[in-house]
Amino acid sequence: MSNFSVAFRPRPDDDIMVLDLSGELDAHTAPEFEAALELARAGGHSRLIVNGADLQYVSSAGLGVFMAFVEPLRAAGGDLKVAALQPRVYEVFDLLGFPLIFDVKEKEEEAAGAF
Repeated sequence: MSNFSVAFRPRPDDDIMVLDLSGELDAHTAPEFEAALELARAGGHSRLIVNGADLQYVSSAGLGVFMAFVEPLRAAGGDLKVAALQPRVYEVFDLLGFPLIFDVKEKEEEAAGAF
């Protein structure tokens, strides 16, 4: 079984919620990520940053979760930004054209400034 976790971290001084991902986001762990995003939305958060500094792997199932939430967040006046991806994970995002859909930034501060 893959090791994966999502931790919520509100940023001080703004209304942005950060989801720190660690481990491997794949078909087995995608439902956990989906539940975390849904919990953030249900809590009234529409401006989210996914921090991938500790994310080691992402599969197509994990990427599908990103796709499922970007439009509803934007419709609610927010967005889903991505920050601090490991080079290997960024390659997968880039290969599939995700930087054209999502703001993918090197640092969390850059992602926060993009709202």
